[in-house]
Amino acid sequence: MTVLAESTSGSNPLVNTGVFALFVAITLYVVYRAGNRGQKTSTADYYAADSAFTGRQNGVALSGDFLSAASFLGIAGAIAIHGYDGFLYSIGFLVAWLVDLLLIAELLRNTGRFTMGDVLSFRMRQRPVRAASATSTLVISFFYMLAQMAGAGGLVALLLNVHSKLGQSLVIAVVGLVMVVYVLVGGMKGTTWVQIIKASILLVAATLITVFLFGKYGFNFSNLLTAATDRSPMGKQLLEPGGSYGQSGTTKLDFVSLSLALVLGIASLPHVLMRFYTVPNSREARRSVVWATACMFVFYLCTLVIGFGAAALVGADEIKSAPGGENSAAPLLALHIGGTLLLGIVSAVAFATILAVVAGLTITASASFAHDVYANIVKRGKAEPADEVRVARLTALVVGVLAILGGILVNGQNIAFLVALALAVAASANLSTLLYSLFWKRFNTTGTLWSIYGGLIACLLLVLFSPVVSGSPDSIFPGIDFHWFPLKNPGLASIPFSFLCGAIGTFAGKSKADAGKHAEMEVRSLTGIGS
Repeated sequence: MTVLAESTSGSNPLVNTGVFALFVAITLYVVYRAGNRGQKTSTADYYAADSAFTGRQNGVALSGDFLSAASFLGIAGAIAIHGYDGFLYSIGFLVAWLVDLLLIAELLRNTGRFTMGDVLSFRMRQRPVRAASATSTLVISFFYMLAQMAGAGGLVALLLNVHSKLGQSLVIAVVGLVMVVYVLVGGMKGTTWVQIIKASILLVAATLITVFLFGKYGFNFSNLLTAATDRSPMGKQLLEPGGSYGQSGTTKLDFVSLSLALVLGIASLPHVLMRFYTVPNSREARRSVVWATACMFVFYLCTLVIGFGAAALVGADEIKSAPGGENSAAPLLALHIGGTLLLGIVSAVAFATILAVVAGLTITASASFAHDVYANIVKRGKAEPADEVRVARLTALVVGVLAILGGILVNGQNIAFLVALALAVAASANLSTLLYSLFWKRFNTTGTLWSIYGGLIACLLLVLFSPVVSGSPDSIFPGIDFHWFPLKNPGLASIPFSFLCGAIGTFAGKSKADAGKHAEMEVRSLTGIGS
C-alpha cells in the first residue's frame, strides 16, 4: 500500500478531482444543451428523445448504458483476484445480447411506445398489468442502482484516499445528486448523448491501457499470463476454472445460477428495453443491438487483459487492502502504469460511467411510474403531457434519494456481483412475461400478474434469505445469520419459477385471452404497422 499512500498524498487528490470535475462539467453542459432543444413538456421527447437517434448512435449509447461500473471495475477486479471464474461475467454479459437481438429488440420496438408496460398491457387489462410492470421496473432499477452507488463509494474512496464510512457515504450522496440533475435537466435526449460520450471515452481508455500492457510484455499474451500467475496467491490455478466457483457442489450450482442470470437478465432490464424506443423503427433497433454488441466485444476483451494486468503489476494483496477492495483493480493498475494523472483520468471516466448509468436507470424508473401509474392508472390515459413529465421529474428525485440510501448500505460489495443480482431479479420478473406476451396466444391477464409478481417475490425472498444478506463474512450483515437458501444468486430457482407461475396463472385464471388483440399485436410486432 506504500505506492497508493504516496500517490494519494499532497496535491494528488486535487489533480484527480480536477480531472473528474472537468468531465462532469462538460457532460452537464451537453445534457443542458441537448435537453433544451425542442418541446420540454413533450412526453415523447422526455421519455424517448422523439425517437430521433440512429441505430449506430443508440447502439453506442446502449453500450454506454450497460458498460457500467460493474464492467469496468467489478469485472477487472474479479479477473485480477479470481482469474478464469471472474471472466464469466464478461462472457455472460456478451452472450446475453444475442437473446436481445433474436427475441426482444425488434418486436418490442414495434409493439410499445415508451415503457415495457405498453407491451405487456397491449392485449391485457390495462390497470393491473401496468401497475405490475411499474412495480418490477422500480424494483429492478433500484437493485441495479445499488451496484453503481457501491462503485461510486469505492472509487472515490480510492481517488481521494477516503477510508471512513462517513466519507464514502457523502461521496455516494454527491453521486446521487448529480445524477438527478442529469435527468431533471436533460431527459432521455441529454442522457443519451452523455452515454455516447462516456462509452466512447471508456472504450478509448480501456484500449490504450490494453495496448500498453501488451507492449510491456512484448505483445505476447502468454508473458502477461505468466506474470499474473507468478504474482497471484492462486498460482497457475488463476487460469483454471473453479477458483471461485469450484470448491463444492453448492458453488458449482451458484456458477450455473449466475450464468443463467447473466445470459437471460439483460434482455429483461427496463433501462435497456426503453432504449429501443429512442430509434425510429425496428430496423434501427436491430442495428442498435449489433453496434452495442460490437462495442462490448472490444471492451470485454480489454477487461481480460486489464484484469490479468492488474494481477501481474498490482497484485492481489494490494488490491484487496485498497479502499474499494476488488473494485480498485483497474484504477490501481492505471496508477502503476501512468501515475496520478492516469489514475485521475481513469477514475473520472469510471465515475462518469456510474453517473451516466444511474441517470439512465433513474429516467427509466421515473418514466415507468409517470407513464404507467400516473398517466394510465390514476388519470386513465387522460393526463396532460406537461403534468406527466412533472410527475416523472418528481419521481426521479424520490428514486435518487432511495438509491443514495441503498448505496450506503451495500458499499464494499463487488459491483459485478451486485449487478448479477439485479439481472436475476429482471429475468425472474420480466423475461417470462415478455416472451409469453409476444409469442403465446393463450396468455392472459392472470398469467401476466402471476409471472411478474411470482418471479419478483420469489427472487427477492431468496436473496433475503441467502448468504448475500447474512451468514457469511462478506454478507451485507455479517454479524447475524438467518439464511437458509444456499446460493448467492437465485436465478436458477426464481427464473424457471416465474415461467411456471405464468403458465399456471394462464390456465387457472378466469380471464380469457383476446384473440383479436393477439392477432393485432402479432402483426404490429412483426411488421411495425401501427407502431
